[in-house]
Amino acid sequence: MKRPLTALLAAFAFSSCVPPITPQTRIAANPHQFAELSAKEKDLVSHGQITRGMSPSAVFFAWGNPSQRYEGSADSKKTERWDYVGSRPVYTTNFYGGYGIGHYGPYGHHGYSTLGVGPEIAYIPDRLASVWFVNNRVDAWERTR
Repeated sequence: MKRPLTALLAAFAFSSCVPPITPQTRIAANPHQFAELSAKEKDLVSHGQITRGMSPSAVFFAWGNPSQRYEGSADSKKTERWDYVGSRPVYTTNFYGGYGIGHYGPYGHHGYSTLGVGPEIAYIPDRLASVWFVNNRVDAWERTR
């Protein structure tokens, strides 16, 4: 019993030490692609910022890969939307009850022990940011605060 528990605790400790992925880690992993950006884009990317007119490559360096991509067309121009999705907790409290308390309800040992109150946390998808491209350049963007 000690070995599985020790292994589980070690795995948790190492997984919680994973460094976050930042613009600097994406730059270090793709130096040749980063070198192709303009000086203005390089400066914005290094601070994790985007602005109108940026290339998709610059947005990738600043914010990373999107969770979803949508292609389209508007006014005979190619459009694309990148959505960045995370999760947010939703807290609920449930009350549930049944026909017996413990194993000694009206049904003997087959009664249910379903009297209780318990908080629950569920995580639901949440759109954190979107970037709209027109003809392969940022036209607009938004993100939650």
